[in-house]
This record gives sequence, C-alpha cells and structure tokens, in this order.
Amino acid sequence: MHLQKNGFDVKDEPTSDLRAIKAKYGVPADLHSCHTATVDGFVVEGHVPADLITRLLRERPKIVGLAVPGMPVGSPGMETPGRPAQRYQVFTFDQSGKTGVFATR
Repeated sequence: MHLQKNGFDVKDEPTSDLRAIKAKYGVPADLHSCHTATVDGFVVEGHVPADLITRLLRERPKIVGLAVPGMPVGSPGMETPGRPAQRYQVFTFDQSGKTGVFATR
C-alpha cells in the first residue's frame, strides 16, 4: 500500500518459501524481514520507505539492495496508533554480504 501510494507499481507474488526467495536474491540472514521485492535490478527487503527506494534508483550505488530487518514500529506499514515510531536503520548489502547504513529513520 505504501509503495503504491508513492507511485510504485506493485505486483504481489505470495509464497510459502521465503527462505528460498531471500537466498535467490542474496539477502543476508541478519537483514531478513517479511517482504522481498525487486525494483529495477535492486532488491528491497522489508519495510523500506518509498523515498529511500527513489533515492536508491536515482543514485544507483554498487549494491544489491536495501533492507529494514524485522518490522520496526513506525516503518511504512507498521505504524501503530498510540505507539511512538522506533528509530531504525535502512541497510545496504552487496553480493559478498557486506552491509552498510543507507539511512536512519
């Protein structure tokens, strides 16, 4: 919903074998979350804000993708009335599994 509201065309492909999908796209185990997507050659794992996906597509760094591990309260789709948003990091990851911080929210 968040991505659609921000202009992304989303195709939902439910699966019961999330591990295989994450392995296929090279998502490091410590960055796993509940959703895995591909966007113009990049992998997006978890509740990554749309503006950061737009930044990724604009900057096109030499990485495999972005990830928000877990499901932090306040991340897109995880807003909870009456609960303040948690600070969380959006990580980069490359083919070797090396990670870095892309943004902090």
